[in-house]
This record gives sequence, C-alpha cells and structure tokens, in this order.
Amino acid sequence: MQQAYNGMAAVDLSGVTWQKSRHSNSQGTCVEFAKLPSGDVAVRNSRFPEGPALVYTPAEVEAMLLGIKDGEFDHLIRD
Repeated sequence: MQQAYNGMAAVDLSGVTWQKSRHSNSQGTCVEFAKLPSGDVAVRNSRFPEGPALVYTPAEVEAMLLGIKDGEFDHLIRD
C-alpha cells in the first residue's frame, strides 16, 4: 500500500478493513473507519467508498472520540 495522505481516494487504501457503526442506517448515512498499517486511522463517507479519505493520527482520533463521548458535539445534531 502506498503512503496514505489526506484526500486520497479511499479505493487506493486496498488491504484495509473498513468498519462502520452498528448505529448506521440502511440509507448509508454513516462514516467508516479503517486502521492503517502505519497506525493512523482513515475515515471515509460510506455512500462514496471510492471517494476521498481523511487520515488522522491515533491521538487525533482519541481526542475526537473523547469529545463525542463527553457530548461536546451534541449541538451539531440537536435543535
């Protein structure tokens, strides 16, 4: 696999296993995550699996997940 970078085509990340939340709905409204051989984490839109992927470090993903668990982003989806 080539070096992963932000905005690369997710299809170029062959050999990784993409995972989405069990809370995803049947309309494909979800994102998928894949752990890369480097230890970084790639994120893509499940509706566009060949589209761009964003790549984050484990520390960046941890900070995001902790913020989500703490409710810091609830205002983005609630009226």
